[in-house]
Amino acid sequence: MLGWLILLIGCTDRGQTPADLPTRIPSVSALETSVVQTQNAPPVPFNMGVSFPMVDDNLPLLTNWRYDATLRFVGVFANTPRPVEFEARLEVWFNQAGNQRRTVISGIGELFGEADGVVLEGVRLGQRTFIVRDGVCRTDAQDELAPLVADIRAGELLGGVMLAMPGASKGILNGEEAWRFDITPDQLILPQVQLDGGRIITMTSELWVAPSRNAVVRYYANIDVENVLITLFDSALPLTGQLILRYDLHDIGKNPNITRPTGC
Repeated sequence: MLGWLILLIGCTDRGQTPADLPTRIPSVSALETSVVQTQNAPPVPFNMGVSFPMVDDNLPLLTNWRYDATLRFVGVFANTPRPVEFEARLEVWFNQAGNQRRTVISGIGELFGEADGVVLEGVRLGQRTFIVRDGVCRTDAQDELAPLVADIRAGELLGGVMLAMPGASKGILNGEEAWRFDITPDQLILPQVQLDGGRIITMTSELWVAPSRNAVVRYYANIDVENVLITLFDSALPLTGQLILRYDLHDIGKNPNITRPTGC
């Protein structure tokens, strides 16, 4: 769904044409790492690993929150020197009371068709939804996209992980007690990326989970890819470069004060 929503707010024709488990501790440093991991282990059952196929899973169970999700790509069209760079961003505010949700989708980069970027806003207030597109506010009765925009999720942009195992760190992230989990490339879920004929070269990442919320509070990943298709755009040419994913959950329990969009 996200791909064609992005396409509706702007695009161009560019791109249309041609683990072994150790049986013994091999060193003192490994022993020290093992001790740190044990001391910093998350509570049961999170100590056995976590699964968040969509990075924003479980959030409707929390009263109030907001998050910021970004997918950015910097690189070239595969097998060419032609550079390409773009960024898609999703900001969401939620108030469980009254079923209120505000979503802002924005895109920057040549593939969106406008150098200054494009913006699409959707707001749900109970059973009514509103959409602001091209500076014009319309209701769900006037624009069938309104409910889709208001309810779109970060998981549709960034995906998530099938399984992540506890790391050796814990701390306060975005105001929540959180533990870091380690991700391997084979456990990634990337709904906007097609790897057919392409591959992930290297990846650095961090996933922080707040057990008391059963929610991801931070997910960062820098993924070097080769010859992949990014399905946000109707592009027939694969890309090579770095995919940058960012997700932060904030203000759990704080009322975001969602109202009708300006001009509605």
